[in-house]
Amino acid sequence: MKKRRQRQTTNNSQRNTNMEKDILKEKMDKLAQGVYSVTKTFPKDEIYGLTSQIRRASLSVVLNYIEGFARTGNKELKNFLQISYGSLKETKYILFFCTRERYISKKDYEILMLLTDEIGAMLWKRIQKVKERIAEDSSKK
Repeated sequence: MKKRRQRQTTNNSQRNTNMEKDILKEKMDKLAQGVYSVTKTFPKDEIYGLTSQIRRASLSVVLNYIEGFARTGNKELKNFLQISYGSLKETKYILFFCTRERYISKKDYEILMLLTDEIGAMLWKRIQKVKERIAEDSSKK
């Protein structure tokens, strides 16, 4: 039991160090800021609809990512990373929808979609690594 607790403490300290210089987190933050910026010009009648939904979804990407690293176990981390990935997919669709409704310019859409694609690839890779760690931990038992 002591070794397991010690290993978890080590994993948490490694996670905290990684979070300080985390390029993926920076990209997620940039996405949330970009979404907030483009939604400032949305029609006022969308304030409780699309504006609110896309802002919450884009923030959920980075917030669930961060919260996952605050947890102690890899299974919990994986769960939060998967929620983050789901929020990213939600954000992408709402961006598409808003562009079709002409709430977002084609240029802004392309910039944000490129960013979401980069985040998606990096986040997916991170999820796979955590899954591998979970499998390794299971095989050691």
